Amino acid sequence: MEQNPPPPKSWSIHGRAEILAKYQILERVGSGAYSDVYRGRRLSDNLVVALKEVHDCQSAFREIEALQILQNCPNVVVLHEYFWREDEDAVLVLEFLRTDLAQLIKEAKRETQSIGIGEVKRWMLQILCGVDACHRNMIVHRDLKPGNLLISGDGVLKIADFGQARVLVEPGFVASNATDQANVFQPPAVGHETDNSRRQVYGNIHERSATTSTEEYLKQLDEVRFKNTESEVDEEANIQDGGTSCLATCTTSDIEEDCFKSSYLYEAEEGEDGRHGALTSCVGTRWFKAPELLYGSTNYGLEVDLWSLGCIFAELLSLHTLFPGTSDIDQLSRIISVLGNLTEEVWPGCLELPDYRAISFAKVENPIGLEVCLPNCSPDEISLVKKLLCYDPTCRATAMELLHEKYLNEEPLPVPITELQVPLTKSEQDEDLPGGWYEYNDVGSDSDFDDFSPPNITTTGSGFSIQYP
Repeated sequence: MEQNPPPPKSWSIHGRAEILAKYQILERVGSGAYSDVYRGRRLSDNLVVALKEVHDCQSAFREIEALQILQNCPNVVVLHEYFWREDEDAVLVLEFLRTDLAQLIKEAKRETQSIGIGEVKRWMLQILCGVDACHRNMIVHRDLKPGNLLISGDGVLKIADFGQARVLVEPGFVASNATDQANVFQPPAVGHETDNSRRQVYGNIHERSATTSTEEYLKQLDEVRFKNTESEVDEEANIQDGGTSCLATCTTSDIEEDCFKSSYLYEAEEGEDGRHGALTSCVGTRWFKAPELLYGSTNYGLEVDLWSLGCIFAELLSLHTLFPGTSDIDQLSRIISVLGNLTEEVWPGCLELPDYRAISFAKVENPIGLEVCLPNCSPDEISLVKKLLCYDPTCRATAMELLHEKYLNEEPLPVPITELQVPLTKSEQDEDLPGGWYEYNDVGSDSDFDDFSPPNITTTGSGFSIQYP
Protein backbone atom coordinates (compact mmCIF):
# COMPACT_ATOMS: atom_id res chain seq x y z
CA MET A 1 0.00 0.00 0.00
CA GLU A 2 1.41 3.33 -1.05
CA GLN A 3 1.95 5.76 1.83
CA ASN A 4 1.15 9.42 1.54
CA PRO A 5 4.22 11.70 1.83
CA PRO A 6 4.45 13.74 5.04
CA PRO A 7 2.92 17.21 4.88
CA PRO A 8 5.38 20.00 4.04
CA LYS A 9 6.84 21.94 6.95
CA SER A 10 4.99 25.20 7.56
CA TRP A 11 7.14 28.23 6.88
CA SER A 12 5.67 30.05 9.85
CA ILE A 13 3.25 29.84 12.73
CA HIS A 14 0.56 31.37 10.48
CA GLY A 15 0.25 28.10 8.58
CA ARG A 16 -0.34 25.90 11.64
CA ALA A 17 -4.01 24.91 11.54
CA GLU A 18 -3.95 23.24 14.96
CA ILE A 19 -2.73 26.49 16.52
CA LEU A 20 -5.06 28.77 14.59
CA ALA A 21 -7.98 26.66 15.74
CA LYS A 22 -7.26 27.68 19.35
CA TYR A 23 -5.43 31.01 19.12
CA GLN A 24 -5.66 34.27 17.24
CA ILE A 25 -2.20 35.59 16.35
CA LEU A 26 -2.16 39.36 16.89
CA GLU A 27 1.39 40.56 16.22
CA ARG A 28 5.04 39.57 16.38
CA VAL A 29 6.69 41.06 19.46
CA GLY A 30 10.18 39.59 19.24
CA SER A 31 12.48 37.87 16.79
CA GLY A 32 15.87 36.21 16.94
CA ALA A 33 18.05 33.60 15.26
CA TYR A 34 16.42 30.73 17.13
CA SER A 35 12.86 31.83 17.83
CA ASP A 36 10.06 34.27 17.10
CA VAL A 37 7.51 35.42 19.66
CA TYR A 38 3.97 36.53 18.88
CA ARG A 39 1.28 38.06 21.03
CA GLY A 40 -1.89 36.04 20.70
CA ARG A 41 -5.36 35.55 22.13
CA ARG A 42 -6.82 32.24 23.28
CA LEU A 43 -10.18 31.90 21.57
CA SER A 44 -11.85 29.95 24.36
CA ASP A 45 -11.55 32.70 26.99
CA ASN A 46 -9.81 35.68 25.31
CA LEU A 47 -6.67 35.22 27.45
CA VAL A 48 -3.71 37.09 25.99
CA VAL A 49 -0.73 34.76 25.57
CA ALA A 50 2.73 34.70 24.05
CA LEU A 51 3.31 32.17 21.27
CA LYS A 52 7.00 31.32 21.03
CA GLU A 53 8.00 29.54 17.84
CA VAL A 54 11.34 27.86 18.52
CA HIS A 55 13.41 27.00 15.47
CA ASP A 56 16.07 25.03 17.34
CA CYS A 57 15.08 21.54 18.46
CA GLN A 58 17.48 21.33 21.40
CA SER A 59 16.47 24.74 22.73
CA ALA A 60 12.81 23.70 22.61
CA PHE A 61 13.59 20.46 24.47
CA ARG A 62 15.39 22.39 27.19
CA GLU A 63 12.71 25.00 27.68
CA ILE A 64 9.74 22.63 27.78
CA GLU A 65 11.32 20.23 30.24
CA ALA A 66 12.59 22.94 32.59
CA LEU A 67 9.23 24.72 32.63
CA GLN A 68 7.36 21.51 33.34
CA ILE A 69 9.60 20.78 36.31
CA LEU A 70 9.10 24.33 37.61
CA GLN A 71 5.38 24.58 36.84
CA ASN A 72 4.37 25.36 40.45
CA CYS A 73 6.89 28.16 40.98
CA PRO A 74 5.27 31.62 41.17
CA ASN A 75 8.50 33.30 39.98
CA VAL A 76 8.97 31.26 36.81
CA VAL A 77 7.07 31.90 33.58
CA VAL A 78 4.01 29.76 32.87
CA LEU A 79 3.85 27.30 29.99
CA HIS A 80 0.16 26.75 29.19
CA GLU A 81 0.71 24.17 26.45
CA TYR A 82 2.90 23.50 23.43
CA PHE A 83 2.55 22.26 19.86
CA TRP A 84 5.22 20.05 18.36
CA ARG A 85 5.50 17.31 15.83
CA GLU A 86 8.38 15.90 13.87
CA ASP A 87 7.93 18.02 10.79
CA GLU A 88 7.30 21.35 12.55
CA ASP A 89 9.02 23.81 14.85
CA ALA A 90 7.89 23.72 18.46
CA VAL A 91 5.45 26.45 19.47
CA LEU A 92 5.23 27.18 23.19
CA VAL A 93 2.11 28.92 24.51
CA LEU A 94 3.36 31.07 27.34
CA GLU A 95 2.02 33.51 29.84
CA PHE A 96 2.17 37.01 28.37
CA LEU A 97 4.08 39.51 30.51
CA ARG A 98 4.20 43.09 29.42
CA THR A 99 7.73 44.16 30.42
CA ASP A 100 11.01 43.09 32.02
CA LEU A 101 13.65 44.18 34.51
CA ALA A 102 15.75 45.64 31.71
CA GLN A 103 12.99 48.11 30.85
CA LEU A 104 12.49 48.93 34.51
CA ILE A 105 16.18 49.81 34.93
CA LYS A 106 16.16 51.78 31.69
CA GLU A 107 13.21 53.92 32.73
CA ALA A 108 14.56 54.45 36.24
CA LYS A 109 17.87 55.64 34.79
CA ARG A 110 16.11 58.05 32.47
CA GLU A 111 13.47 59.43 34.84
CA THR A 112 14.45 59.20 38.53
CA GLN A 113 18.12 58.10 38.49
CA SER A 114 17.38 55.55 41.20
CA ILE A 115 15.02 52.85 42.40
CA GLY A 116 13.74 53.02 45.98
CA ILE A 117 15.52 50.65 48.37
CA GLY A 118 12.25 49.01 49.39
CA GLU A 119 11.50 48.32 45.74
CA VAL A 120 15.02 47.04 45.05
CA LYS A 121 14.67 44.59 47.92
CA ARG A 122 11.33 43.30 46.66
CA TRP A 123 12.73 42.77 43.16
CA MET A 124 15.74 40.98 44.65
CA LEU A 125 13.56 38.71 46.76
CA GLN A 126 11.47 37.69 43.77
CA ILE A 127 14.57 36.96 41.68
CA LEU A 128 16.07 34.92 44.52
CA CYS A 129 12.89 32.89 44.97
CA GLY A 130 12.86 32.04 41.27
CA VAL A 131 16.54 31.10 41.17
CA ASP A 132 16.23 29.10 44.39
CA ALA A 133 13.39 27.09 42.82
CA CYS A 134 15.53 26.35 39.78
CA HIS A 135 18.54 25.32 41.83
CA ARG A 136 16.58 23.17 44.27
CA ASN A 137 15.48 21.21 41.22
CA MET A 138 19.06 21.14 39.91
CA ILE A 139 18.24 23.33 36.91
CA VAL A 140 20.97 25.73 35.82
CA HIS A 141 19.51 28.54 33.71
CA ARG A 142 22.81 29.69 32.12
CA ASP A 143 21.44 32.96 30.73
CA LEU A 144 20.18 35.05 33.63
CA LYS A 145 20.05 38.74 32.75
CA PRO A 146 17.56 41.62 33.20
CA GLY A 147 15.97 40.96 29.81
CA ASN A 148 15.05 37.42 30.86
CA LEU A 149 13.40 38.56 34.11
CA LEU A 150 9.87 39.39 33.00
CA ILE A 151 7.39 41.46 35.01
CA SER A 152 3.61 41.28 35.04
CA GLY A 153 1.34 44.30 35.24
CA ASP A 154 0.80 43.69 38.95
CA GLY A 155 4.50 43.53 39.81
CA VAL A 156 5.22 39.79 39.84
CA LEU A 157 8.70 39.02 38.47
CA LYS A 158 9.25 35.73 36.65
CA ILE A 159 12.32 34.06 35.18
CA ALA A 160 11.95 33.32 31.47
CA ASP A 161 13.82 31.94 28.47
CA PHE A 162 15.03 28.50 29.54
CA GLY A 163 16.34 27.63 26.08
CA GLN A 164 19.89 27.31 27.42
CA ALA A 165 18.93 25.63 30.70
CA ARG A 166 20.22 22.22 31.72
CA VAL A 167 18.75 19.76 34.19
CA LEU A 168 21.79 18.44 36.07
CA VAL A 169 19.98 15.40 37.47
CA GLU A 170 16.93 13.48 36.39
CA PRO A 171 13.66 15.33 37.13
CA GLY A 172 12.27 14.36 40.53
CA PHE A 173 15.67 13.48 41.99
CA VAL A 174 15.77 16.44 44.37
CA ALA A 175 12.21 16.40 45.62
CA SER A 176 11.30 13.04 47.08
CA ASN A 177 7.53 13.44 47.00
CA ALA A 178 4.72 15.74 45.95
CA THR A 179 4.71 17.54 49.29
CA ASP A 180 8.40 18.34 49.04
CA GLN A 181 7.98 19.47 45.45
CA ALA A 182 5.28 21.92 46.45
CA ASN A 183 7.33 23.25 49.32
CA VAL A 184 10.61 23.86 47.53
CA PHE A 185 9.37 27.18 46.24
CA GLN A 186 8.68 28.59 49.72
CA PRO A 187 11.51 30.53 51.40
CA PRO A 188 12.30 28.85 54.74
CA ALA A 189 11.98 30.67 58.03
CA VAL A 190 14.72 33.21 58.68
CA GLY A 191 17.42 31.74 60.84
CA HIS A 192 17.64 28.34 59.15
CA GLU A 193 21.21 27.06 59.31
CA THR A 194 22.92 26.03 56.12
CA ASP A 195 24.44 22.58 55.84
CA ASN A 196 27.93 23.65 54.82
CA SER A 197 28.93 20.10 54.02
CA ARG A 198 26.79 20.30 50.88
CA ARG A 199 27.96 23.68 49.63
CA GLN A 200 30.89 22.20 47.76
CA VAL A 201 28.50 20.65 45.24
CA TYR A 202 25.99 23.45 45.60
CA GLY A 203 24.47 23.95 48.98
CA ASN A 204 21.00 24.08 50.42
CA ILE A 205 19.38 21.26 48.49
CA HIS A 206 17.31 19.91 51.36
CA GLU A 207 15.05 17.43 49.60
CA ARG A 208 16.31 13.98 48.70
CA SER A 209 15.16 10.40 48.94
CA ALA A 210 14.80 9.21 52.51
CA THR A 211 16.93 6.17 51.66
CA THR A 212 19.81 8.25 50.34
CA SER A 213 22.51 9.21 52.82
CA THR A 214 24.28 12.57 52.62
CA GLU A 215 27.46 10.84 51.47
CA GLU A 216 25.62 8.93 48.73
CA TYR A 217 23.73 12.06 47.71
CA LEU A 218 26.91 14.07 47.29
CA LYS A 219 28.53 11.24 45.39
CA GLN A 220 25.58 11.09 42.97
CA LEU A 221 25.71 14.82 42.33
CA ASP A 222 29.47 14.70 41.81
CA GLU A 223 29.04 11.90 39.29
CA VAL A 224 26.37 13.86 37.43
CA ARG A 225 28.59 16.93 37.23
CA PHE A 226 31.95 15.38 36.45
CA LYS A 227 31.60 11.91 34.92
CA ASN A 228 30.86 13.19 31.43
CA THR A 229 34.00 15.17 30.68
CA GLU A 230 34.90 12.75 27.86
CA SER A 231 31.37 12.69 26.41
CA GLU A 232 30.35 14.68 23.42
CA VAL A 233 29.93 18.36 24.31
CA ASP A 234 26.59 20.05 23.57
CA GLU A 235 26.38 21.15 19.98
CA GLU A 236 24.82 24.46 20.84
CA ALA A 237 25.57 27.98 19.75
CA ASN A 238 25.49 31.03 21.96
CA ILE A 239 21.81 31.77 21.47
CA GLN A 240 21.16 35.45 20.86
CA ASP A 241 17.40 35.72 20.72
CA GLY A 242 17.27 39.35 21.64
CA GLY A 243 13.76 40.32 22.56
CA THR A 244 12.24 36.93 21.90
CA SER A 245 12.01 36.01 25.56
CA CYS A 246 10.34 39.28 26.46
CA LEU A 247 6.62 39.08 26.88
CA ALA A 248 6.89 35.31 26.92
CA THR A 249 6.48 33.75 30.31
CA CYS A 250 5.59 30.14 31.04
CA THR A 251 3.17 27.77 33.07
CA THR A 252 2.10 24.18 32.59
CA SER A 253 -1.34 24.44 34.13
CA ASP A 254 -3.03 23.16 30.98
CA ILE A 255 -0.57 20.42 30.07
CA GLU A 256 -1.84 16.87 30.22
CA GLU A 257 -0.24 14.72 32.88
CA ASP A 258 1.14 12.14 30.49
CA CYS A 259 2.56 14.49 27.86
CA PHE A 260 6.33 14.83 27.72
CA LYS A 261 6.48 11.90 30.13
CA SER A 262 9.96 10.88 29.02
CA SER A 263 12.93 13.20 29.40
CA TYR A 264 13.43 14.35 25.83
CA LEU A 265 16.20 16.66 26.97
CA TYR A 266 18.35 13.73 27.96
CA GLU A 267 17.46 11.69 24.91
CA ALA A 268 18.48 14.56 22.66
CA GLU A 269 21.86 14.97 24.35
CA GLU A 270 22.76 11.36 25.03
CA GLY A 271 26.11 10.35 23.59
CA GLU A 272 26.96 7.14 21.82
CA ASP A 273 28.08 5.59 25.07
CA GLY A 274 24.66 6.16 26.62
CA ARG A 275 25.80 8.93 28.93
CA HIS A 276 24.51 12.46 28.94
CA GLY A 277 26.52 15.01 27.01
CA ALA A 278 29.04 17.15 28.84
CA LEU A 279 28.28 20.80 29.46
CA THR A 280 29.52 23.57 27.21
CA SER A 281 31.06 26.94 28.02
CA CYS A 282 29.38 28.54 24.97
CA VAL A 283 26.30 29.73 26.84
CA GLY A 284 25.00 32.91 28.39
CA THR A 285 25.25 36.58 27.62
CA ARG A 286 28.75 38.00 27.94
CA TRP A 287 28.08 40.80 30.45
CA PHE A 288 26.63 38.31 32.94
CA LYS A 289 28.92 35.38 32.20
CA ALA A 290 30.88 33.75 35.04
CA PRO A 291 34.70 33.73 34.79
CA GLU A 292 34.85 29.93 34.61
CA LEU A 293 32.76 30.04 31.43
CA LEU A 294 34.96 32.75 29.94
CA TYR A 295 37.94 30.46 30.59
CA GLY A 296 36.23 27.59 28.79
CA SER A 297 35.13 25.41 31.72
CA THR A 298 32.79 22.49 31.08
CA ASN A 299 32.84 21.26 34.69
CA TYR A 300 30.71 24.04 36.12
CA GLY A 301 27.46 23.83 38.04
CA LEU A 302 24.63 25.95 39.36
CA GLU A 303 27.14 28.53 40.57
CA VAL A 304 27.34 30.17 37.14
CA ASP A 305 23.84 31.52 37.75
CA LEU A 306 25.00 33.04 41.04
CA TRP A 307 27.65 35.11 39.29
CA SER A 308 24.98 36.37 36.89
CA LEU A 309 22.84 37.29 39.91
CA GLY A 310 25.68 39.41 41.28
CA CYS A 311 25.89 41.33 38.01
CA ILE A 312 22.11 41.78 37.92
CA PHE A 313 21.95 43.03 41.51
CA ALA A 314 24.81 45.47 40.88
CA GLU A 315 22.94 46.87 37.90
CA LEU A 316 19.69 47.08 39.83
CA LEU A 317 21.46 49.09 42.54
CA SER A 318 23.52 51.37 40.29
CA LEU A 319 21.46 51.41 37.06
CA HIS A 320 24.70 50.74 35.16
CA THR A 321 26.09 47.54 33.66
CA LEU A 322 28.89 46.33 35.93
CA PHE A 323 31.08 44.60 33.34
CA PRO A 324 30.08 45.76 29.82
CA GLY A 325 32.73 43.82 27.91
CA THR A 326 33.07 44.18 24.14
CA SER A 327 34.54 40.68 23.72
CA ASP A 328 35.23 37.70 25.96
CA ILE A 329 38.82 38.86 26.49
CA ASP A 330 37.66 42.38 27.29
CA GLN A 331 35.07 40.92 29.65
CA LEU A 332 37.78 39.11 31.60
CA SER A 333 39.93 42.22 31.59
CA ARG A 334 37.15 44.31 33.10
CA ILE A 335 36.47 41.72 35.80
CA ILE A 336 40.16 41.49 36.69
CA SER A 337 40.51 45.28 36.86
CA VAL A 338 37.82 45.29 39.56
CA LEU A 339 38.44 42.05 41.46
CA GLY A 340 42.16 41.53 40.80
CA ASN A 341 43.96 38.70 39.06
CA LEU A 342 42.62 35.18 39.12
CA THR A 343 45.17 33.02 40.95
CA GLU A 344 45.35 29.77 42.86
CA GLU A 345 45.35 31.85 46.02
CA VAL A 346 41.84 33.17 45.40
CA TRP A 347 40.54 30.09 43.60
CA PRO A 348 42.36 26.81 44.27
CA GLY A 349 42.08 24.75 41.13
CA CYS A 350 41.78 27.62 38.65
CA LEU A 351 44.88 26.32 36.85
CA GLU A 352 42.72 23.46 35.59
CA LEU A 353 40.49 25.81 33.58
CA PRO A 354 40.94 24.90 29.89
CA ASP A 355 42.07 28.35 28.73
CA TYR A 356 43.78 29.56 31.91
CA ARG A 357 47.33 29.00 30.63
CA ALA A 358 46.54 30.22 27.13
CA ILE A 359 45.38 33.68 28.20
CA SER A 360 47.10 35.78 30.83
CA PHE A 361 46.87 39.39 31.93
CA ALA A 362 49.44 41.75 33.38
CA LYS A 363 49.37 41.78 37.17
CA VAL A 364 46.84 44.22 38.57
CA GLU A 365 48.53 45.71 41.61
CA ASN A 366 45.57 47.78 42.78
CA PRO A 367 42.18 46.49 41.60
CA ILE A 368 39.59 49.24 41.87
CA GLY A 369 37.12 47.11 43.85
CA LEU A 370 33.35 46.95 43.78
CA GLU A 371 33.09 49.98 46.05
CA VAL A 372 34.22 52.23 43.20
CA CYS A 373 31.79 50.58 40.79
CA LEU A 374 28.89 51.06 43.23
CA PRO A 375 29.63 54.56 44.60
CA ASN A 376 26.16 55.33 45.96
CA CYS A 377 25.55 51.96 47.57
CA SER A 378 25.63 51.17 51.26
CA PRO A 379 28.19 48.75 52.78
CA ASP A 380 25.42 46.16 53.15
CA GLU A 381 24.50 46.44 49.47
CA ILE A 382 28.12 46.10 48.39
CA SER A 383 28.54 43.14 50.72
CA LEU A 384 25.55 41.44 49.10
CA VAL A 385 27.06 41.79 45.64
CA LYS A 386 30.47 40.63 46.86
CA LYS A 387 28.96 37.41 48.17
CA LEU A 388 28.00 36.54 44.60
CA LEU A 389 30.94 37.89 42.60
CA CYS A 390 33.61 35.51 43.87
CA TYR A 391 36.12 33.84 41.58
CA ASP A 392 35.82 30.57 43.50
CA PRO A 393 32.36 29.19 42.64
CA THR A 394 32.10 27.32 45.96
CA CYS A 395 32.40 30.63 47.83
CA ARG A 396 29.41 32.25 46.14
CA ALA A 397 26.39 32.65 48.38
CA THR A 398 23.45 30.52 47.32
CA ALA A 399 20.01 31.92 46.59
CA MET A 400 18.77 30.25 49.75
CA GLU A 401 21.42 31.93 51.88
CA LEU A 402 20.68 35.34 50.41
CA LEU A 403 16.98 34.99 51.18
CA HIS A 404 18.07 35.13 54.85
CA GLU A 405 20.44 38.05 54.30
CA LYS A 406 20.08 40.71 56.97
CA TYR A 407 19.94 43.46 54.34
CA LEU A 408 16.74 42.03 52.85
CA ASN A 409 15.03 41.66 56.21
CA GLU A 410 15.66 45.02 57.87
CA GLU A 411 14.46 48.60 57.48
CA PRO A 412 13.60 49.87 55.00
CA LEU A 413 11.65 46.67 54.47
CA PRO A 414 10.77 45.37 51.00
CA VAL A 415 7.63 47.09 49.75
CA PRO A 416 4.53 44.99 49.00
CA ILE A 417 4.39 43.78 45.41
CA THR A 418 1.32 45.94 44.85
CA GLU A 419 3.41 49.07 45.51
CA LEU A 420 6.09 48.32 42.89
CA GLN A 421 6.42 50.73 39.99
CA VAL A 422 6.01 48.71 36.79
CA PRO A 423 6.83 50.11 33.33
CA LEU A 424 3.88 50.17 30.97
CA THR A 425 5.54 47.99 28.34
CA LYS A 426 8.81 46.91 26.83
CA SER A 427 9.69 49.48 24.20
CA GLU A 428 12.09 49.47 21.33
CA GLN A 429 15.59 50.88 21.84
CA ASP A 430 15.55 54.64 22.16
CA GLU A 431 17.58 56.37 19.47
CA ASP A 432 18.49 59.20 21.84
CA LEU A 433 19.94 56.88 24.48
CA PRO A 434 22.69 54.90 22.75
CA GLY A 435 24.78 52.27 24.45
CA GLY A 436 24.02 50.85 27.82
CA TRP A 437 21.96 47.86 28.27
CA TYR A 438 19.51 48.19 25.42
CA GLU A 439 22.32 46.46 23.56
CA TYR A 440 21.99 43.20 25.47
CA ASN A 441 20.65 41.72 22.25
CA ASP A 442 24.02 42.29 20.61
CA VAL A 443 26.12 40.99 23.48
CA GLY A 444 27.61 37.84 22.05
CA SER A 445 30.03 35.31 23.37
CA ASP A 446 32.83 35.68 20.92
CA SER A 447 36.54 35.72 21.46
CA ASP A 448 37.28 38.85 19.52
CA PHE A 449 40.84 40.01 20.09
CA ASP A 450 40.56 43.04 17.80
CA ASP A 451 39.64 45.52 20.52
CA PHE A 452 43.03 45.25 22.19
CA SER A 453 46.48 46.57 21.59
CA PRO A 454 48.82 43.93 20.14
CA PRO A 455 49.23 41.04 22.60
CA ASN A 456 52.45 39.37 23.60
CA ILE A 457 52.47 35.84 22.17
CA THR A 458 55.04 33.39 23.45
CA THR A 459 55.61 29.73 22.67
CA THR A 460 55.23 27.28 25.54
CA GLY A 461 55.75 23.57 25.94
CA SER A 462 52.06 22.92 25.38
CA GLY A 463 51.39 25.53 22.71
CA PHE A 464 51.42 29.28 23.17
CA SER A 465 50.46 31.97 25.64
CA ILE A 466 48.67 35.23 24.91
CA GLN A 467 49.25 38.09 27.32
CA TYR A 468 47.28 41.32 27.14
CA PRO A 469 48.68 44.58 28.49
